[in-house]
Amino acid sequence: MTTVDAQGAADGPTVTAVRGPLVRILADPFRVGSEEALKYTADALLICADGRVTAAGEHAALRHRLPAGVTPVHYPDHVIVPGFVDAHVHGVQTAVMPASGADLAGWLEQRAFPEEERFADAGYAREAAAVFCDQLLRNGTTTALVFGSVHPGSADALFEAAARRDLRIACGKVLMDRNAPDALLDTADGGYAESKALLDRWHGKGRARYAGTPRFAPSCSPAQLEAAAALWHAHPGTLLHTHVSETPDEVEWARSLFPGRAGYLDIYDHYGLLGPGAVLAHGVHLSPAERDRCAATGTALAHCPGSNLALGSGLFPARETAGAPRPVTVGLGTDVGAGPTFSMLSTVYEAYRVAAMCGAPIDIVQAYHLATRGGAAALGLADTVGSLAPGQEADFAVLDPRATPLLARRAARAEDIEELLLVLAALGDDRAVRATYVAGRLAHDRDTAPAGGNGCDP
Repeated sequence: MTTVDAQGAADGPTVTAVRGPLVRILADPFRVGSEEALKYTADALLICADGRVTAAGEHAALRHRLPAGVTPVHYPDHVIVPGFVDAHVHGVQTAVMPASGADLAGWLEQRAFPEEERFADAGYAREAAAVFCDQLLRNGTTTALVFGSVHPGSADALFEAAARRDLRIACGKVLMDRNAPDALLDTADGGYAESKALLDRWHGKGRARYAGTPRFAPSCSPAQLEAAAALWHAHPGTLLHTHVSETPDEVEWARSLFPGRAGYLDIYDHYGLLGPGAVLAHGVHLSPAERDRCAATGTALAHCPGSNLALGSGLFPARETAGAPRPVTVGLGTDVGAGPTFSMLSTVYEAYRVAAMCGAPIDIVQAYHLATRGGAAALGLADTVGSLAPGQEADFAVLDPRATPLLARRAARAEDIEELLLVLAALGDDRAVRATYVAGRLAHDRDTAPAGGNGCDP
């Protein structure tokens, strides 16, 4: 094999390699402690072949494994981390981000629903999907669990845009047959049929995965929830993506609509919507017993601190949930558009701060875990992405501690890698993402990307 840079020859595996400081979280820091979970290599070599990690460790120990002619891309004075996993984000709300002063119901009525109505236009959906996917890459996000709108074309557009960029995306069209504008309502039978067609078209194709997407219990009739469960259980490997217990008013609303159920979570439990592969966004107001039920069923939660703060929804108890004696799998979501940013770095810091406000702080390694390995586990991808272990897909981001003058000044004072990670989360944003790689391929370079995006769409 011969190469002129880090790309492999056409007659063998495509090999890429990068060199630089490498951070990986190889175990759950809520279970084993952060010191044991964190693996930091000051001068590392990451070797990838055909999109997967083949070796990761000390450069001096691994450089002999580079094929002849392969020269690593060197990122000295940077930090290489696993690609971020956004466990809850709305691909159809970018144009109305962030929430501004309204509560959840006001946000939906005044901003989210009117914007989602625009996705009946296929051209608008394609344009929005391109912007959305480019923002993921600019922020180092390589995997995302995404809400579409009620229109099947919104999911088609997101899958198409993600496929062009080789992003790992799980997405679904929204299922919603009540308590929303008429233009955004489907039916139980129609929603099932449209979802099944999307699933057949996209699930398992490349890096695409289908997620059945009932918006939340208040917008779904019993028949709609039954249909969502039937679709999910009939197709192992798909996900189930919805909201739960985001605000006290929402909890009471759900209870009033399903008076026979013991609580909000019990609605989903009753209709067969809990279990491995179910990802429920928010969960701010779940009771300890409800969190135990999530743990017992293998249901994951997506913690969305940015939107919870923007809407005044409440404070999610991350340590009491992910670190409980019966732990719940927890990922981290930006929840764009109620959330104010695509930056998972900023969202990591919000999770860190919210935990402190709960009186049960988490450390920065635990916060990064939620955004990488934890998010991957929530999506059933712990063996696929999230920690850059050999055999995993080679999705990673290169962070620049000198991206801004303030960040550079503060980073220079960092005494260890934990402090540097905290500084990057607190002061970083998309400017701090020097590069994003998907499946071992450079997909975004901050210093060469055009101002309008990554050039993946005409």
